[in-house]
Amino acid sequence: MTKLDRTDARLLLALCDIPRATGVHLASVLGLARNTVQARLSRWDDSHTLAPMDRLVSPRDLGYPLRAYVGAVTDQHRLEAVIDRLRDIAEVTEVVGVSGGADLQIGVSAADADDLYRVAGLILAVPGVERTTVSVVMREAIPYRTRPLIERLARENDNS
Repeated sequence: MTKLDRTDARLLLALCDIPRATGVHLASVLGLARNTVQARLSRWDDSHTLAPMDRLVSPRDLGYPLRAYVGAVTDQHRLEAVIDRLRDIAEVTEVVGVSGGADLQIGVSAADADDLYRVAGLILAVPGVERTTVSVVMREAIPYRTRPLIERLARENDNS
């Protein structure tokens, strides 16, 4: 089930192509009423459908070119406290709960290998973190993306 429909998908694709477009311009390009576009943009804003702007800023441009993922095994009784403490480490860019050998995968950005060592130590020092493994990103093969999913939504609803 999706919260978005074909019109939403068309509007999102237009924003992917022209991120700074005004509501009036988007309405014109898509053949929609300006109020329809504004209502959808407002709804997305209210429901946090679009990711925050900081997701668009590359850590590389901020002086942190080295990326890594830290797998962390945690004391399950302290998991939420661990996550709260990880929020305080500026170099932590994301944290996801996973199944498998680790409980958390922690995305980090660092200035260099020495800085990564320091950040990994900060993570390991969080009460409730029992052990960690670090995997350095050698190359970004497919950057985070949702456009193919948006395109699919636009196509699937074409036939209904």
